[in-house]
Amino acid sequence: MTAVKRRYSGDGPAVFRGTRTHFSRMFGYSRRICPRKGNGLMTRNRKCVQDHLLRSTLLVCALLFSAGCAVNPATGQRQFMLMSEAEEIEMGRDADVEITAPLGLYDSAELQRSVSDIGNDLASRSERPTLPWSFKLVDDPMANAFALPGGFIFVTRGIMVALNSEAELAGVIGHEIGHVTARHSASQMSRQQLQQIGLGVGAVLSSDVASAAGVLSAGLGLLNMSYGRGAESQSDELGVRYMSRAGYDPNALVGVFQTLALASGGGEGSVPEWASTHPNPVNREEDIREIIGMSGQDLSGYTQRSEEYLKSLDGMIFGQDPREGFFDGQAFFHPDMAFALDFSSGWTTVNQKSQVGAVSPDETALVILTVEEGESDAEDTLSSFLRQADIRGSGARRTSVNGLTGWVASFNADSEQGGLRGAVLFVEHGGAVVRLLGYSSASQWRSQEGIVLQAIESFRPESYPDVLGVEPVRIEVVQLPSRMTLQQFIDRYPSTASDEQIAMINRRRSGESIAAGTLLKRVAGGRFP
Repeated sequence: MTAVKRRYSGDGPAVFRGTRTHFSRMFGYSRRICPRKGNGLMTRNRKCVQDHLLRSTLLVCALLFSAGCAVNPATGQRQFMLMSEAEEIEMGRDADVEITAPLGLYDSAELQRSVSDIGNDLASRSERPTLPWSFKLVDDPMANAFALPGGFIFVTRGIMVALNSEAELAGVIGHEIGHVTARHSASQMSRQQLQQIGLGVGAVLSSDVASAAGVLSAGLGLLNMSYGRGAESQSDELGVRYMSRAGYDPNALVGVFQTLALASGGGEGSVPEWASTHPNPVNREEDIREIIGMSGQDLSGYTQRSEEYLKSLDGMIFGQDPREGFFDGQAFFHPDMAFALDFSSGWTTVNQKSQVGAVSPDETALVILTVEEGESDAEDTLSSFLRQADIRGSGARRTSVNGLTGWVASFNADSEQGGLRGAVLFVEHGGAVVRLLGYSSASQWRSQEGIVLQAIESFRPESYPDVLGVEPVRIEVVQLPSRMTLQQFIDRYPSTASDEQIAMINRRRSGESIAAGTLLKRVAGGRFP
């Protein structure tokens, strides 16, 4: 996590506001619609009005369905859509900010440029080349890639270390471009909107207590959006189309799914999140081969660019980066900022670029730590916090927290989910002000208060050299000096990762014989307490 710039203003506390998009409809009717004759006038009128509303609703839905259907240029199929392209772009742009902030970009200008160049080249050959395409490499150890509506695409460093050629990366990016050009995520949103029409008002994106605080942001919900088999098959076909147009060997996409199959055993840095958000249909590899075969293309001149790609991975962080903070059980340590704190047993912990936090097992309470960029006085920062609209503070006082100067207060607040009660502590540490915020629903505060305060008050300076000196493990690319099996490679070039992980990231079997001069990846270095 890193320091963030936070502004407190009078238009409502940002920490309690979720991201919501609403739409509504309204029906009116005339009292003269129904005939007034015979007995049971009120009963017949009520039934008549209900029938009229039902017919009106069905008519509006029919009109919406007719107006919302258009032929998608990528798939050639008619597609139901309540969202315009401008709305799709706006939704993606908003979610882009929500995702980039907590995950952060991987610190390599060269790799960022490579991902962007490959993505833009593929997108320019798609059926929607004029979208504001964006391609980012995010600093996440999980093997994943995902697309937002409007052309905002992300790949993680976790999936990059699992791939073995530029063509494989192009296949992954091409697949994600396919989700955008086929408007799968936008279409999924439209279906959710349609389901809400009968309710009069629908929330396309919603947030709970935890997401309102930013631990689980509404935008990150899109990160885990999964698609059905039909959408995945379409994106496979479109991915093959786009990477082929750019001159990449589409057979590389088969290799991606072979890697995911090898990774099914799990382990940090190896479990393919892409497999859960992109369901793997039966015989998917065969389906891709069939798509390639049906194209009838001569692929002899198409490229893989394996050597160039593997060399670019040399030095990339593998797994979690402990310099960004790490957990040892429920204790959290941050070596760069030299602090530690403890979360309650059983609470689910989250470490992101801009904050670290934990949510109670019943998800009714949470504790979040952030660093207030540009602030140095805890009292002033607390005063600004308590001046926010919808926050009612009490008991503000100076305190000492494990030798550090701090200011603490209790508060009540209003949110979309109802009343909240909590405590906030601002501590001066390392030339900055650290904010520790804990709260729950008002009804649960009595049972959660002691646990929350215990976590907040556990904040302390950290000076243990082994903690402050931790370093991440990294990918090291080795050129084989002679023919050997993968197991012989592992024995000769030991790694700090398991044998299974080394087999997965190289897509090799233990007894497989590998030619001299081949580039293989090992995981080396790192310092841990």
